[in-house]
Amino acid sequence: MADKSPIEWTDATWNPIVGCSIVSPGCTNCYAMKMAGRIEAMGKVGAVATPYAGTTKKVNGNTVWTGKLAMAPGHVLLKPLAWRAPRRIFVNSMGDLFHEDVPDAWIDKVFAVAAMCPQHTLQILTKRANRMRRYLSDPAVVRRIYTLVCEMTVEHEPGIVLIASPQHEKNAPLGPRVYLGQWPLPNVWLGVSAERQQEADERIPDLLATPASIRFVSAEPLLGPIDFKRICLLPKKPSAIRSGIHLDTLKGRYFESQVPYTGEWDVTGPAPPSGTPAIHLDWIIAGGESGPDARPMHHTWVRAIRDQCAVAGVPFFFKQWGAHRPLTPAEHSQACGAILVGDDRYDPDGYMLKVGKKAAGRLLDGVEHNGMPELREVPAL
Repeated sequence: MADKSPIEWTDATWNPIVGCSIVSPGCTNCYAMKMAGRIEAMGKVGAVATPYAGTTKKVNGNTVWTGKLAMAPGHVLLKPLAWRAPRRIFVNSMGDLFHEDVPDAWIDKVFAVAAMCPQHTLQILTKRANRMRRYLSDPAVVRRIYTLVCEMTVEHEPGIVLIASPQHEKNAPLGPRVYLGQWPLPNVWLGVSAERQQEADERIPDLLATPASIRFVSAEPLLGPIDFKRICLLPKKPSAIRSGIHLDTLKGRYFESQVPYTGEWDVTGPAPPSGTPAIHLDWIIAGGESGPDARPMHHTWVRAIRDQCAVAGVPFFFKQWGAHRPLTPAEHSQACGAILVGDDRYDPDGYMLKVGKKAAGRLLDGVEHNGMPELREVPAL
């Protein structure tokens, strides 16, 4: 498959926009940042100049984003139109589609192409959840996108048939379809990255407030425990007592709590108020960091997420251990060069061994977790 991705939860990557900037600890060892630097150094891929010029720089010998962004050339923007066989496509693996400096007009083009490819599932992941919510909640966006769809269809894909609504399908001629009567687009999944509880509290509420057919979280690189059953909505400030309004994002229930946070609290609060949609997450991905400077992921963090998903019936995908894996029983009793995760050096479960991504693998307690969400029916406008 052309443009096949090594990322386990997708089939292909598509980068209509490149470039980014660091916003949180999960960005420190970003693979895209390093890859962009290598591509930029090449200058060209084949005979074609890359759009990465100026997107990275060297700081103390390390490649970092400059904050410069670039729209990919037209042939890259329209690439999904040439992929006729259905596939899952990770959108913007080399940047953030909702970066604060990406013009709305660029994002419009990406969603227009998505509307023209109903055979594909497009997976969009961002750390700028607030920007994503504001963009997709703007009523003017739908009209702009569908105007672009009509213009792009006439210019680039004259064989595509525009369908005003699903009920018109039976009278439509043969050919590829673009549905203009559904929003949010049913083939677009929206997700946020959350590496710790702090980022989960900041980003997940905006994700749940964003119109979407599927909402997901990528807890990778997982740098601390996350309780998806207890996302703090108010007040948003660090505290040993995470008090205020909370949300069980796996079951879609609001509750008020003054209970000290332990990571094990069982949600017994009431259901959302009458008339409030019980919006919840549809999918959780978790994984550790890889690479020479990878930070270890404590195995209890990912096991807790797996168990939360199992109880709530939410699909769970374990992507990888990363560079570190848990110790075997034999290694617990040996001096084996393990790395302590946490502060308790007497905790036998607090140590991880650096072996590299390939050797660490992606089995969690001997099981490969490949959970995926099922598409829900999205009502017509």
